[in-house]
Amino acid sequence: MNETAMLEIRHYSKSYGGGKKAADDVSLSVMSGDIYGFIGHNGAGKSTTIRAVVGVLDFTQGEIFIDGHSVKDEPLACKRVTAYIPDNPDLYENLTGIQYLNFVADVFDLSAAQREERIRKYADLFEITDALGDQIGSYSHGMKQKVAIISALIHDPKLLVLDEPFVGLDPKATFTLKQMMHEMCAKGTAIFFSTHVLDVAEKLCNKVAIIRHGKIIEAGTMQELTEGHSLEETFLEADHE
Repeated sequence: MNETAMLEIRHYSKSYGGGKKAADDVSLSVMSGDIYGFIGHNGAGKSTTIRAVVGVLDFTQGEIFIDGHSVKDEPLACKRVTAYIPDNPDLYENLTGIQYLNFVADVFDLSAAQREERIRKYADLFEITDALGDQIGSYSHGMKQKVAIISALIHDPKLLVLDEPFVGLDPKATFTLKQMMHEMCAKGTAIFFSTHVLDVAEKLCNKVAIIRHGKIIEAGTMQELTEGHSLEETFLEADHE
């Protein structure tokens, strides 16, 4: 196994009822400092693969490693260094924003100084500091997404996994998240995220994999895959082969 791979997926497959494979022999590696885009149509297998990576979905075929640890055999070691932001954040709606963030900080055993500094920093950047005393149940989808993002970042993860992260975010929050992703990667964090917004992936990612009907049909650096074309053109061409 490559020691610098923060995420390694080896021959992962997942079948649902009727024997249809939602993921079919998926293999890829995300290195420290990568922003790796995972693109495909709805139903292509993106979310299935991501849920297996973060330990939400059990699997029997293939292996997944995070920072050298097996997701199957060492789930806690994997979760300590991973942050996951789902496409539809499911938060504890009876808690206030600050209560939820402190709960997450407790899970990762952050000191009072660490949590205070990071919560203040990210809440200010996303302009929700004034709303943290309100119940999450009163938040809009976009505000819930911001709280989910902050909760994912406060323990300074080595691997950040996001499923359609820009859905529901306003333009300023989208810009802020992109900036954060660049800053995290500059410090060595690995980022793996799904999207169907191809121009975002093209501008943000250094590597990309295209998945169709559960199979990876193209994977590599953005430069290798596009070769002077747009990612949209590359995707449409690969999708029709």
